[in-house]
Amino acid sequence: MSMMKRFRPVAAVAALAGLLVLSACGSSDDGDSDSAPPDGSAAYPVTIEHALGTTTIDSEPTRVVTWGFGSTDAALALGVVPVAIPQQTYGGDDDGVLPWIKEKLADMDAETPTMLTNQQGSDEIPLEEIAAANPDVILANYSGLTQADYDTLSDLAPTVAYPDQPWATPWRDVVRTVGTALGKKPEAEKLITDTERVVADKAAEHPELKGKTVAAVWDTGDAFYVYKPADPRVEFLTDLGLKSAPSVDELSTDESTFYYTMSYEELDKLTSDILLSYADSDDAAQTFLDAPYAQGMEQVKSGHVASMTGPEPVAAVSPPTVLSLTWGIDDYLTELSKAAAGN
Repeated sequence: MSMMKRFRPVAAVAALAGLLVLSACGSSDDGDSDSAPPDGSAAYPVTIEHALGTTTIDSEPTRVVTWGFGSTDAALALGVVPVAIPQQTYGGDDDGVLPWIKEKLADMDAETPTMLTNQQGSDEIPLEEIAAANPDVILANYSGLTQADYDTLSDLAPTVAYPDQPWATPWRDVVRTVGTALGKKPEAEKLITDTERVVADKAAEHPELKGKTVAAVWDTGDAFYVYKPADPRVEFLTDLGLKSAPSVDELSTDESTFYYTMSYEELDKLTSDILLSYADSDDAAQTFLDAPYAQGMEQVKSGHVASMTGPEPVAAVSPPTVLSLTWGIDDYLTELSKAAAGN
């Protein structure tokens, strides 16, 4: 899957590069025994199996480079500041730093790492920039590395790719694999548990959402996208107590594992208690709601629509990471709660 596909399934809307094609796959093989000692140096060597090969890390890394999504967040959350991380043009600041990463770096009193050129919509790996960072490990467990990319990067340093499909590693697996690579397996498990507890506690504050059905969509103006239960954003919603609407599956096509498109003339068939609409701006969100085809949807008629607008909140769940989950959860819960009540 290309970088453009990772961000958004509509090549024609390059300015947004929406972050809308994602998935969650099975757990990765972290390659080390569960009895690995907690102190970093004693945990090595470790071997990590992934879709593109088997990677052995002989000693505790001191110069970590990350590529793709989530690995930066996991490393920081485990107390390790990478020497180089990828720019994120969608949702990032002028330097390509995402807000939750910026906040974590500030909390750690750490300098911003070298930003690796990450051209939106491109699969190109900035090999010279990565080489210049002099890495002793490259973490790309949520990425679109090809076999050729992996082979080339492995000549620079031990490289860890995704466990199964490109652009499709659940945040928990990202944390576990990064924890293994950094000699922090126990800390990684605690981090996962603590993050899950935050999400569960936040969800418990909104019992009105429990059991409500939801359909997550994006209207680009050129096409109308519906996100399937396999999409990490939908899994995020189910973690909040919601259920993917039966109509999502009933209307589903084989277009993709993670999404499908619908004809505007058939949108009234997409029924749910709540419609969650993603948009790049408030104006775009309102344009959708005002459109005749939207006006025919029961959720719009009854006010059961939650609009999440702007690159930052959309990026926070596209895909969700161990840092972005808690960063964006309150805004999502507020909008979903309003939609559940009707507004």
